[in-house]
Amino acid sequence: MKIIIAGAGEVGTHLAKLLSREEQDIILIDNDEEKLRELDANYNLMTVIGNPTAFQTLKQAQVYKADLFIAVMPFESRNIMACTMASKLGAKKTLARVDNYEYLLPENKAFFENLGVNELIYPEKLAAEEVITALKHTWTRNWFELCNGELIVLSVKLHDNAKILNKKLYELTTAESQFHIAAIKRIHETIIPRGNDEIKIGDIAYFTTTPNHIQEIQKLSGETEAEIHKIMIMGGSRIAVRTTQYVPEYMQVKIIENDINRCNRLTEVVDDKVMIINGDGRDMDLLLEEGLRNTEAFVALTDNSETNILACLAAKRMGVTKTVAEVENIDYISMAESLDIGTVINKKMIAASHIYQMMLDADVSNVKCLTFANADVAEFTVKAGSRITKDAIKDMGLPKGVTIGGLIRNGEGILVTGNTIIQPEDHVVVFCLGMMIKKAEKFFN
Repeated sequence: MKIIIAGAGEVGTHLAKLLSREEQDIILIDNDEEKLRELDANYNLMTVIGNPTAFQTLKQAQVYKADLFIAVMPFESRNIMACTMASKLGAKKTLARVDNYEYLLPENKAFFENLGVNELIYPEKLAAEEVITALKHTWTRNWFELCNGELIVLSVKLHDNAKILNKKLYELTTAESQFHIAAIKRIHETIIPRGNDEIKIGDIAYFTTTPNHIQEIQKLSGETEAEIHKIMIMGGSRIAVRTTQYVPEYMQVKIIENDINRCNRLTEVVDDKVMIINGDGRDMDLLLEEGLRNTEAFVALTDNSETNILACLAAKRMGVTKTVAEVENIDYISMAESLDIGTVINKKMIAASHIYQMMLDADVSNVKCLTFANADVAEFTVKAGSRITKDAIKDMGLPKGVTIGGLIRNGEGILVTGNTIIQPEDHVVVFCLGMMIKKAEKFFN
């Protein structure tokens, strides 16, 4: 597949690095010659120096051969223009990053299709949705609902009070157990476990289960759910604004923002019940004065990863139940996890997950890049005659880094065993190490 990425910013660079690990024909376009030179030298991709909204540059990149053209430059108008030009020049499919929620409304889809823009992505909106999910499920690190919530994928960090420590997985997966441990993150290693593997203290375990068995996992993990009523957000970013628009009615929100001009702007765009405070979110005296000790959730959304990590760490030590940090520097994610600060969101990885599913030939309705683990979760819809339907799962010969976490059949979530036979039209949840999702895809074509 020939993929052209316009814009070597955060999202474009991360996506290019991600895709360069596969046997894809990747071309990255940007004006920054120095940045492209570094990427060209270290990754399996080609670069074109130039303006992605110039006909000459697009022709040089041979956009007419592109299966997918992705525009992720900082300005949405340039992204839309680049996609329009690429489409007119022959690109098969286009995607533009935007910053305007109105563009995503269903009634505007046809308008953008006519312009030659097939898909739109708004990373800040996706990140805000992740924040809200974290606040609703405080005892988990990740929570994904698949097929309208009929199957749940969640992760939990296991401490010394967990009841499943040091037990073989085959001991846990009895006929009565209603969950499947699909992946384990242990220090710097991600494991797709087999029956003889054990859960160790400090592991992050990824479970699949059905909605009516969530409490069983919660009990085995030694965790309790905390109710969130008061939220303090550090940083008045676009993610913060979107988060305030998605919070349930019963949650009260305060935003701490250092820039007075930004504070004035926030008062115009957020709901009246959201309190805006001008001040430095790193000032512990200010946070205590504003009621940090009586706050159940602290969300750090500044543009500085280190500040967000340290602020969440401080909030944890002050007794805050749930902390969420935006960590855009990927090198810091493992550090954030080791400090046990709670949920980490990464806008680049969230955006990459959504873009990645467009590349797959099989019918994929959902892809998630797991923040802490070097793994992906994909939801495949099984086609008639595909390889995965030919035999029981245990006899299928799935690659070592791939496991099936569960499936949805006729609208009902089902956990699988080695003897399960997958049927056409099933929605199957697949865990894949690293970039093995393309290998898994072959079973569903």
